[in-house]
Amino acid sequence: MYSQISRFWKAQSDEYIRAMRSRAIEWRKAESITRIERPTRLDRARRLGYKAKRGLVLARVRIRKGGRRKQRPVSGRRQKRMGVNKFSPALSAKSIAESRVAKKFPNLEVLNSYWVWEDGSHRWYEVIMKDPALS
Repeated sequence: MYSQISRFWKAQSDEYIRAMRSRAIEWRKAESITRIERPTRLDRARRLGYKAKRGLVLARVRIRKGGRRKQRPVSGRRQKRMGVNKFSPALSAKSIAESRVAKKFPNLEVLNSYWVWEDGSHRWYEVIMKDPALS
C-alpha cells in the first residue's frame, strides 16, 4: 500500500496537482505552524518514524521561499561592499522549519521532517515530534 502511495506522489498527475493546489490555498490562510492530526504523506512519515500512537505529534510548517534578506548597513560605503545582495543562509529550508517548530513546541523533541508542497512563494514541511515524557 505504501509503495502505491509513494508512486502517486512521484507521478504528480493532474488530479493530484489540482488537489494539492486547493489544499495550499487553505494552508496559506492558516497559521505558519499548524498542528495536524494525520500526515499528508503517510508513506514518507512512516519511513521517517511516524506511528499513530500516543506521544507522537505532527505539525505543518510554512516557510517563505526565495533568497533571504540581510539588513543593509547604515554606514557610508558603496553598494558593492554592502553584502546585501545574493545573501544565502547557512541553513536549509527544512532545518529552518524544524527549528521553528522546536521553538513553538518546547516540550517536544523533533524526530524528522519531510517536504509536502511548494508554490510560488511558500514551501510546506511536516515535522514529526515526540514527547520525551511518554517514551
